[in-house]
Amino acid sequence: MQALIFDCDGVLVDTERDGHRVAFNQAFEKAGLDIEWDVELYGELLRVAGGKERMRHYFDSQGWPGAAAESKDAFLAEMHMTKTAIFADLISTGKLPLRPGVLRLVDEAIAAKVRLGVCTTSNPKSIDAVLDLMGPERKCRFEFVLAGDIVSRKKPDPEIYDLARRKLGLPAAGCIVVEDSRNGLLAAIGAGFPCFVTTSTYTADEDFTGAVGVVPELGDPPNDTVTLEQLSSLAAKARA
Repeated sequence: MQALIFDCDGVLVDTERDGHRVAFNQAFEKAGLDIEWDVELYGELLRVAGGKERMRHYFDSQGWPGAAAESKDAFLAEMHMTKTAIFADLISTGKLPLRPGVLRLVDEAIAAKVRLGVCTTSNPKSIDAVLDLMGPERKCRFEFVLAGDIVSRKKPDPEIYDLARRKLGLPAAGCIVVEDSRNGLLAAIGAGFPCFVTTSTYTADEDFTGAVGVVPELGDPPNDTVTLEQLSSLAAKARA
C-alpha cells in the first residue's frame, strides 16, 4: 500500500451530531432565526453532502428567511462562515476529540512511509482545526487536504477522489480510503479506490456493499484494532 486517504467528518472525529449540527443551530440563533435541527432531522439532512448544499435543501423545502430572498448564495455563504467559526471553536476547545485508533493508524502509516491525505466536503478551516488535534508533527505529514468547494460535484460523485488520484500520481489500486458513509464509499469506489468503512453515529445502518471491510471504530488497545497491515492486505485482495 502506497497511500492512505481519510475522510474527515465521522472518520477522524465523530463530528456530525454534536459538532456540525450544534454549530448550525448556534449560527441560526445568532442570525435571529427560529430554527433548530434536532438529531433526527439532521440525520435526514445528512443525505445531502456539503453544509451550504444542506442548508439550501432545507430552505428550499421549508421556506427561505426574508433576509435571504434577494441573494440566497450570499446568505448561505455568510451562514456557513459563521457556522464554520463556531465548529472550529468546538474542536479547539477539545469538546470533539479524535476517534479511537486514528492517531495510532496515522503513526503506523508514517513509520511505513505510506503517503497521507484527506478528502472531505468540510470547509478547509474545519479540517484544519481537526488536523491540529493530531499535533504539528503528524499534521505536516499529510501530503494533501482536499476540502470544501475544491470540486464542483460532491460525494457520492467521485470527483474529489479522482483529483486525489491525480495528485498522488499513483494507481488507485495501490491506495486505500477510509470512509464512514455510503456517499463516501460510492465516491471512493467510483474513482477506483478500495474503501474501508468505520461507521459513525449516523451511518451505522447504511448499506456498505462494495467496502473491503466495515467496523464500528478503528480502535485502540486493549480493544480490537484495525492495523495498517490489515488495510494493506484488504487492498491487495481488492486488487486481486
